[in-house]
Amino acid sequence: MNTFQTITYEKRDGLAYITLNRPQALNAVNIKMRDELYEVLPAVRDDPEVQAAILRGAGERAFCAGADITEFGTTPSVVIARRVRWERDLWGLFLSLPKPLIVAIHGYAVGAGIEMAMCCDLRVASDDARFGLPEVGLGMVPTAGGSQTLPRTIPPGKAAELILTGDLIDAAEAFRLGLVNRVVSRADLLPTAEALARRIMSYPQIAVRCAKEAVTRGLQLGLEQGLELESQLFHTIVMKTPP
Repeated sequence: MNTFQTITYEKRDGLAYITLNRPQALNAVNIKMRDELYEVLPAVRDDPEVQAAILRGAGERAFCAGADITEFGTTPSVVIARRVRWERDLWGLFLSLPKPLIVAIHGYAVGAGIEMAMCCDLRVASDDARFGLPEVGLGMVPTAGGSQTLPRTIPPGKAAELILTGDLIDAAEAFRLGLVNRVVSRADLLPTAEALARRIMSYPQIAVRCAKEAVTRGLQLGLEQGLELESQLFHTIVMKTPP
């Protein structure tokens, strides 16, 4: 049963749904939402009934419009805020999730919104989606990994342009750059994400999880080490798969 204030969480037939639920604030990430996402992601990870998850945003205008700027400067101190951030690494938790995570993006996905999306495995966007990292124009830098994940997702030169200018790009350009996997109509957004999830869920789950690990961990390794990891994961599957 959902008991959260800023998100909703539900499960249906092995598929978990995490919905950012502050539509009146364009699903901006506030401290409470960070806390609740930090609580729900381990539930997805540890629940044996859950094989995959979909992340989405409530309302009509945005998946997530970034951090809630009304809370800027309200933390007790810079030191405490920094300590809490390192002790509760939400974005690292997203990236370490062993199960497939698909994000369904509509409307605005800016700042922390695009950064959260880049922490997911597959990104499906509606044709009205808009993406951007406006932090430099606000006198800041991306603080949820955007300066690192974006150049690893799209060509580095284009990533630098988007980060330094704060320009918004539409769904078609995001698809051309490889930022999103699919672009569909708003009506088809959730069904497309669900179809992808169900297709992945139909495969042997040990193979799915090992394949995800090979990709995500391999990106942090040199080619030789990545090939070694791939071999190790293959043997893991062989040893755990019944004859």
